[in-house]
Amino acid sequence: MKIEKATQVNLKELMAIFARARSFMASTGNPNQWINGYPSEELIYQDIVHGHCFICRTDDNHIAAAFVFIIGDDPTYAIIENGKWLNDKIYGVIHRLASDGTKKGIAKFCIEWCFSQINNLRVDTHANNKVMQSILKREGFKYCGIIYTHNGTERLAFQKTQ
Repeated sequence: MKIEKATQVNLKELMAIFARARSFMASTGNPNQWINGYPSEELIYQDIVHGHCFICRTDDNHIAAAFVFIIGDDPTYAIIENGKWLNDKIYGVIHRLASDGTKKGIAKFCIEWCFSQINNLRVDTHANNKVMQSILKREGFKYCGIIYTHNGTERLAFQKTQ
């Protein structure tokens, strides 16, 4: 497998991956994290334009996953409640990690790639997203507290550092 920056040519495939991820989340007890068509095509387009959207290709060149990866401060992480971050060093943020479900180990592969770019990562997820929480814990992330997204919804915050 390999990670590469997404391009506008990938947009339709990415939207199909996010639609599949929404369906998977709903079927596993998390129907409220990505609602009302989130993430929108416009948001993903902007992620691509800004160079933050990445894809994971399988060895047969199939796009099996997508995610947003940004190194630097995330405004939603400025305030954390009921806990604290592990450190205040520069960090990378993983957002909107989604798989099409065709290959096992995709999340691990994407997270390891991000960690190879910067060994200080932050992630957040919905309290009902037990699948992602399990992946994060298995990949060495520590629960740090509660943050709030741009629209005020609560998320569980995790960090992995070396």
